[in-house]
Amino acid sequence: MEERYSKAETLALRRKHIGPSCKVFFAKDPLKIVRGQGQYMFDDKGEKYLDCINNVAHVGHSHPYVIKAATKQMELLNTNSRFLHDNLVQYAQRLTATLPEKLSVCYFVNSGSEANDLALRLARQYHGHQDVITLENAYHGHVTSLIDISPYKFNQLGKDSKKEFVHVAPSPDIYRGKYREDHPDPASAYAEEVKKIIEETQKNGRKIAAFIAESMQSCGGQVIPPVGYFQKVAEYVRAAGGLFIADEVQVGFGRVGKHFWAFQLQGEDFVPDIVTMGKPIGNGHPMSCVVTTREIAESFGASGMEYFNTFGGNPVSCAIGLAVLEVIEKEDLQGNATRVGNYLLELLAEQKEKHPLVGDIRGIGLFVGVDLVKDQQKRTPATAEALHLIYKLKEHQILLSADGPHRNILKFKPPMCFTMEDAKHVVETIDALLTEMEEATGMKTENNASTNAQCKRKTTEGSSQPEGANESIGHMNGAACRQENGLYSKKPSLSSKRIRT
Repeated sequence: MEERYSKAETLALRRKHIGPSCKVFFAKDPLKIVRGQGQYMFDDKGEKYLDCINNVAHVGHSHPYVIKAATKQMELLNTNSRFLHDNLVQYAQRLTATLPEKLSVCYFVNSGSEANDLALRLARQYHGHQDVITLENAYHGHVTSLIDISPYKFNQLGKDSKKEFVHVAPSPDIYRGKYREDHPDPASAYAEEVKKIIEETQKNGRKIAAFIAESMQSCGGQVIPPVGYFQKVAEYVRAAGGLFIADEVQVGFGRVGKHFWAFQLQGEDFVPDIVTMGKPIGNGHPMSCVVTTREIAESFGASGMEYFNTFGGNPVSCAIGLAVLEVIEKEDLQGNATRVGNYLLELLAEQKEKHPLVGDIRGIGLFVGVDLVKDQQKRTPATAEALHLIYKLKEHQILLSADGPHRNILKFKPPMCFTMEDAKHVVETIDALLTEMEEATGMKTENNASTNAQCKRKTTEGSSQPEGANESIGHMNGAACRQENGLYSKKPSLSSKRIRT
């Protein structure tokens, strides 16, 4: 289909009419994407790009089953939830069936930000408390209430930007955080930090309404909390009269493979009080949801204020949501996330052994991070190198992004139809580009076999990092490495503007 405007005209009109704080990918040469199919996106010239970052098009761009469901319902009716409609209750029933039994009450809204904002309202109404504990580098949404609890955003405004009712706990990052992989019990250690915050807050006469955390931090650098952390935090928070909010906006709906929800990685004995979801829920259609317990929902209703959302839970959105759940099941996309994700981790682990630029590989399912470093011992973030690599991958028609507090983490969160062939192609391209970068800058690439063996992290069972059939969480770093890596004599000069993906 012929485009109405040339790429240059589209860019000029965007600059004229769209707010300047709304950024584009690859600002020096942005892509004009006109079509999507499966795990691919196509630009205005017909060039095909492999999409490794789009966790919104969860079951694949332009999935025909989802499109058919939307079209069929739109031809019949779209209205608000004040009228009875089977789609609403059927979808709520299907969605809550994927969650622990006590999480049974839904509020349908339109974006992840709306969902997290409503979750805060539920938590604050429950016991009348106001304060919120969040994590370092957390991002929970773009509305004012969520910027307030998102250090990823408010830290950009200066040191005095944190509100007095917000308390920031250390990110449970065992590669870069306060307690690392050599700590005997990082889960308990990080949870104790939350306990200390609660105690200090109470001394100051304040009360905790909620602890909120992404079940796995995305913008914070693909951080996977150690198992047991959420249980201990929930114990401390609930004892203080607060609620635990699990933000699944980025990572839910089977992305981790083994489980439908990422919080389930913590174990069957952990159940949040509130779960928020968005992004993948509608495969690109704007919809989201808050799910909580009957007790919390009734407390919210007891305020006397009606909750109404014009578009939340409309028949078209619910039809789309049902279709997404059906595709995940029929196409075994959870199983695909496990198989392809494990294969991707294996391939990336090989790159870690080969390239001194690769400091850590971490992930599960189709949620994977590659931490690039200039020095494996010091774990110095390779920010410019990561951005250079992203731009070079674009030249090879592969779309990947870099994020984290230092913008040095390569983020894999592709559509769930991503294949082993796709994984192999991406990693082979990364391998070639890293080799080229290391050779150009004088960084040594020799790693002998004994050093490689020492650098492999052990799993809790005592074996080296899992093979393809293993469904445990991958986390491979260079803590024990004693390599003498050559430092960069020249560095690519690239801007490092942060864009959330």
